[in-house]
Amino acid sequence: MTNPFAKIDVAGRPLANRIVMAPMTRSRAYGPGATPTDLMATYYSQRTSAGLIVTEGIQPSAVGQGYPDTPGLHSPEQVAAWRKVTDAVHRDGGVIFAQLMHTGRIGHPSLLPDGLSPVAPSPVAAKGQVFTRQGPLDFVTPRGLDAAAITRTIADFADAARNAIAAGFDGVEVHGANGYLIHQFLAPNSNRRTDGWGGDAAGRVRFGVEVAAAVAAAIGAHRTGFRISPGNPFNDIAETDAADVENTYTTLVTRLAELNLGYLHMVEGADRTLTTRLRAAWPGPFILNPFTYPEPTGPETLALIEDGTTDMVAFGALFLANPDLPARLAAQGPYNTPDRATFYGGDHRGYTDYPYLSDAPA
Repeated sequence: MTNPFAKIDVAGRPLANRIVMAPMTRSRAYGPGATPTDLMATYYSQRTSAGLIVTEGIQPSAVGQGYPDTPGLHSPEQVAAWRKVTDAVHRDGGVIFAQLMHTGRIGHPSLLPDGLSPVAPSPVAAKGQVFTRQGPLDFVTPRGLDAAAITRTIADFADAARNAIAAGFDGVEVHGANGYLIHQFLAPNSNRRTDGWGGDAAGRVRFGVEVAAAVAAAIGAHRTGFRISPGNPFNDIAETDAADVENTYTTLVTRLAELNLGYLHMVEGADRTLTTRLRAAWPGPFILNPFTYPEPTGPETLALIEDGTTDMVAFGALFLANPDLPARLAAQGPYNTPDRATFYGGDHRGYTDYPYLSDAPA
């Protein structure tokens, strides 16, 4: 039986425990040019007792932004501002990874500079609306990426990863989940391509694998994590064929395993069987954000570490309400109760329904 408070090696270093602060996008980058603020440095430094902190989603390029006031890692000003955050975390003994999140078709031109528009694998608009400074607006039809643009986008991820290391991060997590760009390539309803980046599972996983490979080459595979959410319908993703979902994600995880990445981070659906299969296919550290809907991930999920279902558990809402969560878990409480209205609505600027996820997504 594995102790949740035992050390584990990730990114070539021993983590203090197996408790992860999940990535939670907060739209708080109020500094000039989508830069982090001193308040963000305080927020993360308060939670350094986590074995690993994964940041809110950070756009790797200007066109990758999908929400107001989310931070980037594609300018010198952003790198300098993030250094204040990482210095604060390291000063208190924490380990922090930057989550690189390109939102793809989830966004709106009003959120982007210089006349840019959202991009995607195919020119297929997502159903629903995005919150903007003008209020909720319908998603637009994105520009389908051609081969040259795909190559540039992969390079943007690699450049952002280099910037993350320059900003003092211990590594990066490539966001391949929750309906954003990489997930859009994985899902057949958003990827209608007939070239080498579409069609069957092998084609649909190609972009995500190429992004991971480029990031690993830029900063080291051991400092690169990857996040998935098989079957997650968030952001109008339709992965409804169980056999195709298993084939797609088994193919993806097998290909990623060949890269010797630092970890795999899975946002679980209701099917624990798929979790078990993907866990068995992954040779390295495995992080699970377990399915606990409608409740946030709670203390009882530490049993998943003890029984070997996962190596580490990611907590979201409970970490918001309890900055010293590992100590409270070790003492078996007491716990501050997460404010569901704030967590499911306020911190995500109007999004109030997460029917699939145990915790609100980054």
